[in-house]
Amino acid sequence: MYTEINILGVYVAPFAVMMLAAWIATFPLNMLANRSGLSRKVWHAGLFNLCIYIIVLSVIVLVVGARP
Repeated sequence: MYTEINILGVYVAPFAVMMLAAWIATFPLNMLANRSGLSRKVWHAGLFNLCIYIIVLSVIVLVVGARP
């Protein structure tokens, strides 16, 4: 079960922290896609970035949720 996270006296939903972590983790993946030329081969770069973000967020939620 997820519990609130106390950040400097403010209780934050764990999903908000997971969203921030996924957003930070997506930057290197976007840079890698730009350097490898993958961003030029996709139909819509913004939609591709959104999909990568959702995949990373889903992995984080599954990993944190699998903790005993």
